[in-house]
Amino acid sequence: MKSANIMVVGVGGQGTLLTSRIIGNTALNAGYDVKLSEVHGMAQRGGSVVTFIRFGENVAEPVVEAGDADILISFEILEAMRYAHYLKKDGIIIVNDCKIDPMTVVIGAESYPENIIKKLGEKHRIHTIDGLSAAKDLGNSKVLNSVVLGAAAKFIGFGKSEWEDVIKVTVPTKTTDINLKAFEKGYGE
Repeated sequence: MKSANIMVVGVGGQGTLLTSRIIGNTALNAGYDVKLSEVHGMAQRGGSVVTFIRFGENVAEPVVEAGDADILISFEILEAMRYAHYLKKDGIIIVNDCKIDPMTVVIGAESYPENIIKKLGEKHRIHTIDGLSAAKDLGNSKVLNSVVLGAAAKFIGFGKSEWEDVIKVTVPTKTTDINLKAFEKGYGE
């Protein structure tokens, strides 16, 4: 990609911010101008987290406007539905097939919507991945973000080794090997 508007969305604790930094640094290392903006809801309590990443030859501002996202990476299906209107007509959603009940559902004030992935697929190009199962297969559910990043990386571009180089210097040292394995697992999906 010569330029891209990417959104990473999820629920606090899923690794959305780390994933965004890896995407931004990979684009930066490739010589692009990169702008990144984070929006934290009640992230530490399982609330919505949104990150905008824009890269290209010259990027003026960090925020992606509704209808301008090339790629929406979602770590949770309801978050994909919540932010799908940001996607361009020919954009793609990479969604982790994971359901986390928001507080309104937990307290019984609302119900979790049904058939979200099917409904999203009726309007948008969608790539679904079961990142949590893949991460658990590796023995560490905390690397689900690296699995999802691996799946998304094929749509964003850059060489596999470029991604791996950034992962090596971005994740905590003691988790480098497991994050690289998780990235590889997602990349193969």
